Amino acid sequence: MINFKEIELNDKNWMEPLIIKADMSGCHQNFTNIFAWSEIYQYRVARVNGYLVVKGVIDDSHYYFYPAGSGDIKTVFEVMQHDAASCGHEFVLAGVSPENIAVLNGVFPDHFEYKVMRESFDYVYLLDKLVTLAGNKLHSKRNHINRFNKENSNWSFEKISLENLAECWEMNLQWCKINSGNEDEIAKESCAVRRCFNNFTALGLEGGLIRVEGKVIAYTMGEKLNSDTYVVHIEKAFGEIGGAYQIINREFAAFIQESYPQLIYVNREEDMGFEGLRKAKLSYHPDKMEEKFFATYIEF
Repeated sequence: MINFKEIELNDKNWMEPLIIKADMSGCHQNFTNIFAWSEIYQYRVARVNGYLVVKGVIDDSHYYFYPAGSGDIKTVFEVMQHDAASCGHEFVLAGVSPENIAVLNGVFPDHFEYKVMRESFDYVYLLDKLVTLAGNKLHSKRNHINRFNKENSNWSFEKISLENLAECWEMNLQWCKINSGNEDEIAKESCAVRRCFNNFTALGLEGGLIRVEGKVIAYTMGEKLNSDTYVVHIEKAFGEIGGAYQIINREFAAFIQESYPQLIYVNREEDMGFEGLRKAKLSYHPDKMEEKFFATYIEF
């Protein structure tokens, strides 16, 4: 049985090097997301033969992330399989990518069944397209920004710092009140968002905000995900202000491009099965989707 532990902030010191070494593309393979959502999904972590192993619970079912690290991965899978058997539940991996599936099929031929996790697919965009909004497909986004500029002449973008972080949190609380239709999901997300705010510097997060006449009307937070991709964890704007979402999206993309000229993509995470969020993310015409699957081990 694997000796899992609850996640603490200082676990970043040993977890992040393994995550960086693995260089995976799913937004869940990221210390901030694992830490921020650890209470919601009961994440536990362990180091097994030079790999990070994460175990969680969803709808009373236990699952593991694909292990992050380098070296002989077969022995790690065998230890995970034994842990599942010892705990009396199926050996299930969640968030498995097509690249991960190729490895699994090589290590355990014909032993895994796969089920698509469409609500967990990440939306991935070319960074340059989010900055320029060039082309006919993004014409409406440019129109929204033009409208915002016309109706809000006195606006500004600034980086999030310890000096303005509290203002962003107050804006976040207002946003939650306005968008309280699905209270359970808002409560879960608010818990994860709060952990990001409380540990903004220690997590290595970056962010940007938009002010109109001195008031914060939009903010966003993210960080570098892997060798070619930035991940946006949070983005909030007052929807009643036309163009607010589009302007924070574009301005932060420009900040990313200036800060990390080597990066190619922006991962804007999943839609969680919400129709409105799916429509909004599809409207930016992702350049690719980071596909994810459940992988369930089948005994013969």
